[in-house]
Amino acid sequence: MVSSAAVGLEPQTVALLRGGPRAAVTVAVLALHLRGAADAGRLGTIRTSRASAGAGLVLEKAVHASLYRPAGIRELLERPRVRRTLAELRTELAEAGLLRRLPPHRTRTARRALKELRATRPLPTGREGLTTDDTLLAVALYGDAALTVLVPRFAAAAGLIGRGGLAEHGQSWGGEGGGIGFTDDGAGWGGGSH
Repeated sequence: MVSSAAVGLEPQTVALLRGGPRAAVTVAVLALHLRGAADAGRLGTIRTSRASAGAGLVLEKAVHASLYRPAGIRELLERPRVRRTLAELRTELAEAGLLRRLPPHRTRTARRALKELRATRPLPTGREGLTTDDTLLAVALYGDAALTVLVPRFAAAAGLIGRGGLAEHGQSWGGEGGGIGFTDDGAGWGGGSH
């Protein structure tokens, strides 16, 4: 069996492997929110709070720095620093043998690691007894289903679930893996929903 620690999977990289860039940024936004560094803004946007981003993973720092003005999740995915950081994470995953570059999709090792994580960490039924890391990993593994159970108000207000508020108005909705990302079955890149 492949353990997540053995392959160095943090919640954001688990999310990137499972659901693509949108899933990874969603986990980064949630991490910032749980530390008090980001909150829901108006009309389905995310904004920084008065708290500093402090220590965090590289994607969290990129997301926090990119929230120089409130943004919906789709707009945040297009901000240059977030795009560069996601590209760097994909490169690291490819070098670790977890992601094929062309055509880009998860490797067998990555699929096995995700399967093992899901087997050992089922979808929580509530937030009781969960640490911040447990919450982030649940969202990384289960996407919208975990957001709906664990942080429903924030997820809806920030446009992380549902249609994303007015900040996303007029754009087609691609679900958890929306935009350019992986389909949940690991078949490759696409805008498939979960």
